Amino acid sequence: MTILQELADAISQKIILSTIDTAKPAQQIAADNGLPLSSTYKKIRKLCNMKLLCVDRIQIDNSGKKVFFYKSKIRSCQFYLRQDGPLLQFERNEAACVIEGIRVSR
Repeated sequence: MTILQELADAISQKIILSTIDTAKPAQQIAADNGLPLSSTYKKIRKLCNMKLLCVDRIQIDNSGKKVFFYKSKIRSCQFYLRQDGPLLQFERNEAACVIEGIRVSR
C-alpha cells in the first residue's frame, strides 16, 4: 500500500492525529479512538514501517512489561495534483522520535 493510500485510511488517520502532540501507548490510542486493539497494533506496525510513526519512549509497567509510546513523525500533510505528477508534501513533527531503529512487533 502506498503512503497516500495509507493516509486515506480512517484508522491510520486517527492514529496519526492522536499522536501528533502526545506520545501514547497502543492501548490508549485504541481507547481514545474507539478502535479494536488488534487493528490498532497492525496499523501501528505498518505506520512505523512506513516511517510515519515511531517509538518515542519505552517505559516498564508495574508488571515488568515494556510499554511502547508511539508518536507521529508528521505534523501535517498536503497533496497536490500537478501536470508533472502528484506531490505529497509533509511537515515534520520536530518533537517526535528520539529512539530510532526499534522493531515494532506484536
